[in-house]
Amino acid sequence: MSDRVFNVLFLCTGNSARSVMAESILRKDGAGRFKAFSAGSQPKGTVNPFALKVLAALNYPTDNMRSKSWDEFASPGAPEMDFVFTVCDSAAGETCPFWPGQPMTAHWGIEDPAAVEGTDIEKEAAFVTAARYLKNRITAFTNLPLAGLDKMTLTRHLHEIGHLDGASRKRPEVA
Repeated sequence: MSDRVFNVLFLCTGNSARSVMAESILRKDGAGRFKAFSAGSQPKGTVNPFALKVLAALNYPTDNMRSKSWDEFASPGAPEMDFVFTVCDSAAGETCPFWPGQPMTAHWGIEDPAAVEGTDIEKEAAFVTAARYLKNRITAFTNLPLAGLDKMTLTRHLHEIGHLDGASRKRPEVA
């Protein structure tokens, strides 16, 4: 792999929380090396306000964030992805569209912060925790020496990242 910019797509069913947060974190932390995108199989159409609040508080970009279908990235003219990561268990279990270029895939599932019930403080805390787990995975990913790894070794590293602290209970090996 060369010094080119790699396209990365984060998938979740609703594309309203985890995948959007991952897109924002990689957009900032991987600037110049990675171009980040997110999408969902059944997008909710809006981004969760707690996701936006936590991202802003952590100084991550929230401009132009929107909930969108993964069909946008499987259609002609869409950016060709180098990596596709599922961040929720239900999206990992779905049949994904054909991704042009046959990107490398892995499952990096974490619990859904949007599913937390309770006070606004408890909900926000769940989003902070999710952001921390996503940042840890993205940091591990961006620190990989992509140019020096063969495909099999890179695949193993991508799957290991999905098992870092905070991994959801279901751990499919293929996204």
